[in-house]
Amino acid sequence: MAKMGPKPSPSPGRTARFYRDNPDSRKKHVKDETERNKSPKKKAYRRELMKIRRKSGAGPQQDVSHKPGGGTRLESRKSNRARGGAQRK
Repeated sequence: MAKMGPKPSPSPGRTARFYRDNPDSRKKHVKDETERNKSPKKKAYRRELMKIRRKSGAGPQQDVSHKPGGGTRLESRKSNRARGGAQRK
């Protein structure tokens, strides 16, 4: 059976490489994120972005992200997600 969800990036960033090489850390990360993503606020946020993404016909390596002044845009999944985590000060 085919795996559901987006395809792994062909050129992963530092964080993605770390979790691919450290299965125990990945398990903990998935567990922590699962709890965080259950909140109604996060569900509504994802619903809004998916609605926009479906209308735009974005490719598998693209995300819809919020712009600082409001509104949304299509951009690469890698650059969108790089703004979080270790990149954030």
